[in-house]
Amino acid sequence: MKIKRNKSDIALQIFAYIFIGLIGLVCFYPLLMTLSVSFSAEKVIAIKGYSAIPQDFSLDTYIYIFGTSGKDILRSYGVTIFVTVAGTCAALLITSMLAFAVSVSDMKYRNVISFICNFTIIFGAGLIPWYIMCVNYYHLKDNLAGLIAPSMFSVWNMFLLRTYFKAISQSLYEAARIDGANYFQIYVKIAMPLSKTPLLTVGLMYALQYWNDWWNALMFITEKKLWPLQYFLYNILSNVNAISSGRVPSGAAANIALPSETVKMAVTILTIGPIIFAYPFIQKYFVDGVMTGAVKE
Repeated sequence: MKIKRNKSDIALQIFAYIFIGLIGLVCFYPLLMTLSVSFSAEKVIAIKGYSAIPQDFSLDTYIYIFGTSGKDILRSYGVTIFVTVAGTCAALLITSMLAFAVSVSDMKYRNVISFICNFTIIFGAGLIPWYIMCVNYYHLKDNLAGLIAPSMFSVWNMFLLRTYFKAISQSLYEAARIDGANYFQIYVKIAMPLSKTPLLTVGLMYALQYWNDWWNALMFITEKKLWPLQYFLYNILSNVNAISSGRVPSGAAANIALPSETVKMAVTILTIGPIIFAYPFIQKYFVDGVMTGAVKE
């Protein structure tokens, strides 16, 4: 049976589409401008400023970036992809296991574990002790573990997962215990399959964190072959800005005119481009997880 809608409902729907469309345009405009400037000539940008349409279309900026560091950029992409995938999987495993442990009411020492996690939010040892521990005791200097391990756990994400685990009916856990299942089997066969929505949400948070991370590389990585994408592009941009502003020793390099403004935009596009192309696929699985968690069989 077809439901008839009155004029007020139709008008409200039209207004909603227009309003959401305008918000979408406002959000899309900065990205369009960034892409446009990256394909514009540096001299025109310096004279006319930024524009949503490329001015004096030029590939000089991308030729400069890939011409000087093409192989290094591809290698840094590989490092970032590996760190993102491996770090996200490891972080999800550790975070979900700890969240499940503190969500079970009769789990031994759950209150002690929760207190320790809360304590680390309020109090921290500081940067220097943290660095000494990571380098001298965990040996995270100049290896991929230095890009993964320091960001492998978040207390906020743990408490988010704990909230979802606690929302699962305890009768399911009790029935599994009666059938002889231990806590690890309950975690694998009951808690994890029923928590796809929070796992996808937390996994996306960890993935974005690893993809955008440059701090760990700054702290622990000195070998150029291990630089992730963000830190590598950050160094390119820093060198361009230093030369363009004259903060280099006198000589031929000090007189080189580099495309500093367009390099900034090109670096942004190279950084967020893969995320933009991958987002439709991520969104698909995220929505599937939301629907799975919303529908009870």
